[in-house]
Amino acid sequence: MHFDQRTQAALREAGLTNAEIQEVSGSVVAATEAAASDIEAFFADRETVYSDMDLAHASTDHPEHTVAYVDLFTHAEEIRGYLRFDSWGVPVEGGRVLDADLVELSLGPTVHGRVRFAPEPERL
Repeated sequence: MHFDQRTQAALREAGLTNAEIQEVSGSVVAATEAAASDIEAFFADRETVYSDMDLAHASTDHPEHTVAYVDLFTHAEEIRGYLRFDSWGVPVEGGRVLDADLVELSLGPTVHGRVRFAPEPERL
């Protein structure tokens, strides 16, 4: 179970049994795995994406990125991994699908922020 002790105690105080807490925990894990899979599929289907990333030397508000790969793994409710573009990459520290053509990733060192990605700059 991935809930910390305080969360488990609060859920019990709210009336959930241990079995129900385990069931909810399993649902969270399944939803996280599905989100990671959907994010990987979003990038796998596209050679080029656009972002709202703030790049120091970008000449546009929505820079274009050539995707090499995204490799994600999950642990309980966390999504982690690595996003590699043609000439650089960045750790992924979380993410979610906003809709079929828009994802948001929390990116780690060098970016340190949430970034949205879309197949067309107009979607941002």
